[in-house]
This record gives sequence, structure tokens and C-alpha cells, in this order.
Amino acid sequence: MAHTFEELKHMNVAQLREIADGLEGHPVQGFTQMNKDHLLKALCETLNIDMHVHHHVEGIDKTRIKQEIRKFKKQRDEFLQAKNHKELSMVRQNIKRLKKELRRHMV
Repeated sequence: MAHTFEELKHMNVAQLREIADGLEGHPVQGFTQMNKDHLLKALCETLNIDMHVHHHVEGIDKTRIKQEIRKFKKQRDEFLQAKNHKELSMVRQNIKRLKKELRRHMV
């Protein structure tokens, strides 16, 4: 039975130990003494499951938005040094808006 990281993460320690016990040859040494974090990591390594959750953006041009954010961050630094608070506020709002747009389209 193939497991995903999300499935394993939501299981309790007893269920994870059951899975480790069911593996042929007991490749996870000392699983009965491990806590959930260590057991989860060992199972993911043994079963070749990626522990990092990958997000991707759909429906917009992520590269263009990130370039705009970098441009606004440079402007933000310039306005901070010049102590131009009115422009600084507008640039910060633009950065916030673009980041929110990215998060909204994340899957």
C-alpha cells in the first residue's frame, strides 16, 4: 500500500509503528522506541516519500509577479533610506497585494 506524507503525518504513533513493523526485514531499526517525528522521518526515508510539501501556482504568471515583488523591494529599501514614508507605504501595500495574489492561486 502506497502512503503519502500527508497520510502518514495525520496518523498516530501506534499506526506508524504498525506500518514500520509490516515492512519486510524491518528496515526501520528501533521503531518501537521512536517518537512520532523520528518515526515519520525514518518511514519517509525508507519508503522514498518526499517530506517537503510542494506548492504550485495555477492561473497566473508566477515569475512575473516575483519579479515585480523584487522590484518593489528595491524601491522599498530606497524609500527607507530616503525616509519617504508616503511612498514607502504605497510600495509595502503593493508587495502585500502581490504576495496575497500568489497565495490565492496556490494549489
